[in-house]
Amino acid sequence: MIKINGEIKKALKEGLPIVALESTIISHGMPYPKNVETALKVEQAIRDNGAIPATIGIIDGIAVVGMTPDEIEQFGKRKGIVKVSRRDLPVVYAKKMWAATTVAATMIIANQAGIEVFVTGGIGGVHRHAETTMDISADLQELAKTDVTVICAGAKAILDLPLTLEYLETMGVPVLGYQTKELPAFYTPRSGLGVDYEIVSCKEAAEIIYHKRHNHLSGGILIANPIPEKYAMDAKIINDAIKKALSEADKLGIKGKEVTPFLLKTIVDLTGGDSLESNIHLVINNAILGAKISQEYALLK
Repeated sequence: MIKINGEIKKALKEGLPIVALESTIISHGMPYPKNVETALKVEQAIRDNGAIPATIGIIDGIAVVGMTPDEIEQFGKRKGIVKVSRRDLPVVYAKKMWAATTVAATMIIANQAGIEVFVTGGIGGVHRHAETTMDISADLQELAKTDVTVICAGAKAILDLPLTLEYLETMGVPVLGYQTKELPAFYTPRSGLGVDYEIVSCKEAAEIIYHKRHNHLSGGILIANPIPEKYAMDAKIINDAIKKALSEADKLGIKGKEVTPFLLKTIVDLTGGDSLESNIHLVINNAILGAKISQEYALLK
């Protein structure tokens, strides 16, 4: 059920650095044409920093590893593309649907293809009020069991960050801060919450990945990379927007997989587009780091 494009196949065979990318950010994360422009910019940033991008999506029930620019364009424009996690994959494959992969689904397919490093904006996590709703992203379970390193700007700021960290600790997922001792809060570089370990270089990150795999310690690694200060949002402005968006979602009874896209879109509206610009810059920043870590890891394998 996986189609790996020729460039990625060759890179895998030769042990070249590859960075996986999700497709939900294209179909559900941003409006057209900004979504397509951003996806292509992220791919270019990876190429400019010595690695090969592999955007992952599902087309007519086939998982595509290394989508073409035309396929990315179609993902950006096409209506009715579903957002998929682990539970959805067999249904999507059987029904030959078009689907965008979340962090969890991208990890699964990247792992099946043999790609170690995956870059995203922010992971899903424990939602606020999860003690009553039990709304916890499948991304966290995937990080616990799937052998992929995820580079992000922390968990999405709409979540309960302390509980997300607690969950990751319980599931044995190492949370590493790249040149930071704090978990980034997506739109801002600091949350006040400590990470497990700070790493100071891409080589150090690659060595940690290598030793986890070499010693057969299953599961993912989370590398949290803070948004650069010049692109970060004012903490009060973004936190006020998040509170308003959460209140609106509660009033409208929005639940499940629709919560995150609704909140992110509402926050964009409330911040006059500033949060979208921050989102774009943090993804590109993560892509650059992912490419460099992937290069270092390729040297160790």
